[in-house]
This record gives sequence, C-alpha cells and structure tokens, in this order.
Amino acid sequence: MDERRFYIASEEEILSGKVTDIYFARTRQILEKKGKENVETYAEIHAYNFPKDYRWAIAAGIYEAARLFEGKPINVYAFEEGEFFRIYEPILAIEGRYAEYGIYESSLLGILRHATSIATKAARLRLAAGDKTLLFFGIRSVHPAIAPMVDRYALIGGCDAVSSIIGAELAGVKPVGTMPHALILVFGSQAEAWKAFDEIMPEEVPRIALCDTLSDERFEALSAAKILGEKLYGVRFDTPGSRRGDMRKIVREARWTLDLAGYKHVKIFVSGGLNEENIRELADVADGFGVGTSIAFPPSIDLAMDLVEVNGKPFSKRGKLPGRKQVYRCEKLHDIIVPFHKSIERCPICGGRVEPLLKPLIKDGRIVRKILKPMEIRERVVERLREIASSEDFPEEPLLLIP
Repeated sequence: MDERRFYIASEEEILSGKVTDIYFARTRQILEKKGKENVETYAEIHAYNFPKDYRWAIAAGIYEAARLFEGKPINVYAFEEGEFFRIYEPILAIEGRYAEYGIYESSLLGILRHATSIATKAARLRLAAGDKTLLFFGIRSVHPAIAPMVDRYALIGGCDAVSSIIGAELAGVKPVGTMPHALILVFGSQAEAWKAFDEIMPEEVPRIALCDTLSDERFEALSAAKILGEKLYGVRFDTPGSRRGDMRKIVREARWTLDLAGYKHVKIFVSGGLNEENIRELADVADGFGVGTSIAFPPSIDLAMDLVEVNGKPFSKRGKLPGRKQVYRCEKLHDIIVPFHKSIERCPICGGRVEPLLKPLIKDGRIVRKILKPMEIRERVVERLREIASSEDFPEEPLLLIP
C-alpha cells in the first residue's frame, strides 16, 4: 500500500508517463505489438471553443510542457509563454512518432489547460482593475501541492504580487499581505492588533489595517488612521457577501470620511469574493484588490490535442482542421492561420507585416528557447492587454487562409 502522506504525483511519476489515462498506455502497447511504433505524426493543441464572453486566452504552461518533453526524440513548436491566442489557433504542436509522446497527453493537457485558465482569468481581472493594484491570495482554495503553480500563473496573467511564501520564493518576488481577522480576535481589540502589527513588523512592510472585523468599515478605517497616522499606508475591507451591502457605497463613504479628516494618503483595498464585475464597479473608487477563488478556480479554457497529420499527409478526425498549421499576426492584432509550409509576409486584412507565432521550443529533445522569469512574462501579458484594450477592431476569430 502506498504510504505517501499527500495524494499527489511526484515529478518522477509525471515524467515517466504514469500520470496518464489507461487508454493511452494501451494504445502504445498495441502500436508496439503491431509494428506501428514508428509511424510519424503531427499533433496540435488548440481550443475550438472558449467560455462565454471570452474572445481570447493567454497561453501558459509552455515552459512546463517543455520540461515534460525534454529528452524525448521529438520536435515541439509553441507560442511564447504569455502570448494571447484565439479559437482554432494551435498554441503548441508536436512532431514525432506518436508512440514516443502519446502517453503524455493527459499530463500535457493538464499543465496547459490549468495554467492557461488561471493566467487568462488573471488577465481579465487585470483589465477590469486598470492601473489599480491586483493581488492574488487564493492558495487556501487549492491543494497545497499546487499552490506555487497557481501563484506563478496568477502573476503571469497580470497580478502584481502573491501572498504565499513558497509561491513568491519560486517566482523570484516578495510575498505580500496584510493581517487576518484572527489577529484582531486574539487581541480582542482592533486598536491593539493594529498597534502590535506596527510595533513588530519591519519598516518595509506596508501598514495596512484590516477594518471590518467588529464594526462598521468607515468607523474602523477612521480609527486606524487616528491611531497610526502617517504610518498607515492603507485599510482593507474584507466584508463577506452575506454582510456586504453596497460595497461601492461603503468605499465611497470611507474615502470621504478619511479625506475629510485629513487622511487622504490612506489607500483603500477591497477583498472578499471579488470577480470581474465587482472590480469594474469599484475600480474608480478603490486603490487595489485582493482576489482568490475566482483566479484559483477559473472557467476552463478547453484545450484539446489532436493528430492532424500522419506519415506526412494531412489527416484528422471529423470536426478538426487537418494538416499542420502556422499562425501569423500583424501589428493590428489580426491573426491568420495558414498551412505550416506556406508562409506569408503581409496581412491580407490590413497589409501590415506579419510574424509567425509558432516557434521552435524543442529540437530533437533539446529545449532551444530561453526560459523567462514569471515577472518578465507578465510584462508581455500586460503590454498585450494594453493593445487589446486599445484595439478598435479586435477580431474574435482568426482568418483561415490557404495562399
């Protein structure tokens, strides 16, 4: 009997192909027994549908996919980590003998789908928040074994920081956070807890007081400002939905009261079950947001892997576009899908120059792309979000073109 303490797969089990659906293992066995193990194939990872109201998604998990296939006798092409994509567009493609990589389909899709879904949701919240602070502290809603993964893709998608110690450490950033209600309850007094926090925490930790534990948010915020004065960086309202009322009115009331009393420097942060709609409603009155579950448990970007070429000939199941493909994009964000070996130089929509998005990731088992840090990838995502937001004509689907 397995005596592991937590029900998680080890790196060795993932890399050995043990984390797979049984029919992939049976398929490899059949191919080997029937002499089909050397059949050359080309597979693409793509989404043919998005969640409601989604027009794009953020490709994430690309580097983990590279680690999964490192050392395997295959070639892999992929979008850059953090690049956005539309439906139909292959964000990763595998060239090689199916018997060499088919058994990894479950792990590959699990990596890409989960990472992409988290990064995409974070990016949508980033757009909703505008230039306001966006923090992720949702690891309490996921299994601790995958907390660093969730933190990584929340950052890549556009969050400014994460709260978990291990997630921040692996991402190369500092964890951020305020204080829990438990601190105030243990002290039995908001004022004593705030003063203790100020006394014990080092200077570089911002003084942000939790102001909704025992009484009205406005009164607690004003009380914290009077006690900590200029040292108070901000207040946080974490009022649950069952007691919330109109959070926009609460924030505006607190803002007016703080300003009237001479505490204009005090920022207001909001948390507690926030989603895109809530953040859009509060973006012009609050200074920042803490988001958890809606990023950790986002709508799924349903990526699928399909063979589109067998022994050099276009071949796919029904409902899929046969043949290997390349995706080109111009500066106006028009995307064009063409057969892989039929390159184009100009966008047929606007005439602008285009660049291919599927680029080598693995060549004969060797990773050939520099692996960037999460915050470097985040810069690309944020820049792309600015372009999407400012685009006057953002097509929902790519153009399918055979030159």
